[in-house]
Amino acid sequence: MTTDYAALALQIKRWAQELGFAQLGITGVSLPDAERQLQKWLDAGYHGEMDYMASHGMLRARPAELVPGTLRVLSVRMNYLPEGAGFATNLADPTQAYISRYALGRDYHKLVRNRLKQLGERINQQVAELGYRPFTDSAPILERPLAQQAGLGWIGKHSLLLNQEAGSWFFLGELLVNLPLPIDTPHEGDCGSCVACITSCPTGAIVEPYVVDARRCISYLTIELKGAIPEEFRPLLGNRIYGCDDCQLVCPENRAAPLSIEGDFQRRPQWQSQSLLSLFAWQEGEFLSHTEGSAIRRIGYERWQRNIAVALGNAPYQADIVQALSAKLDSASELVAEHIHWALAQQKRKSWQAESLLPRSTERLVRIIQKGLPRDA
Repeated sequence: MTTDYAALALQIKRWAQELGFAQLGITGVSLPDAERQLQKWLDAGYHGEMDYMASHGMLRARPAELVPGTLRVLSVRMNYLPEGAGFATNLADPTQAYISRYALGRDYHKLVRNRLKQLGERINQQVAELGYRPFTDSAPILERPLAQQAGLGWIGKHSLLLNQEAGSWFFLGELLVNLPLPIDTPHEGDCGSCVACITSCPTGAIVEPYVVDARRCISYLTIELKGAIPEEFRPLLGNRIYGCDDCQLVCPENRAAPLSIEGDFQRRPQWQSQSLLSLFAWQEGEFLSHTEGSAIRRIGYERWQRNIAVALGNAPYQADIVQALSAKLDSASELVAEHIHWALAQQKRKSWQAESLLPRSTERLVRIIQKGLPRDA
């Protein structure tokens, strides 16, 4: 029997919604423009220590080479913005830790991939000759250009995918299939003259529209970077200990972004109160216990301590902070000890003079949030 691929494509989109995906689009496997942009980005060294970005070469832009036989990419998105996001609450209090909102719940990799696998199984029940592979940030593939070609949104000047109805608070995933399904119309939206993300980035990581120098990005510095955080960036991190949402927080497209309906993406109890001192006091076993099933665990205990030490250095002077930092020195690794010494120097300097408690960039961001840009608790 001949397969009606147009009807199957519509059915696949209905199945995707039943599985919790907000949207599914279908595209081909050719990404010549994105391939050229990727090579230019790599040549500039903007990937920093992320050697995996270069190790697969242009395979990222060639899904049919990644999985031979691939004819179409099913691109999906799943909303993750949790209820009571508390953006301003955390950012305005320099004694509290700020964790990127995507990491407050369960690690999305397994959840999204399992849903994609279920989608593949449903398709396989209809098409016996199906060949498929699910991915979510887990393979060398350019998911944002693919999502744009599949009609899920446009790539913003901060390099994230933007959707008119959902902003950018969503995860992406892909199901590579060997079926000649009809493809969707690429999204032709753009950011117009808006440069809010560029001007609001604390470290100036968006070096030009659509180009991010990862080596300056707070998400890279707190998550991907294995060594010491360059001193020039440490004061700019503020209280951000895992990732950064600033470019999304100021984006006008996120004003009405929907909240996630996924229970696994809601804030876990251990992140309800995020005192820097309480998190810094965790022993490694506590860190592993509290981050089980969380994306945060991937950075390991050493980088966790490194990041918090920097945040404590950026906090207003407190004798308790100095005591906590000093107490960790004897057991700290060489990497963590370096950041503790830096933080102690910051605390000592602050004890001598009255200073603003927040960097100017953070003060400005908090004012923007409090005017009602994204939802806040």
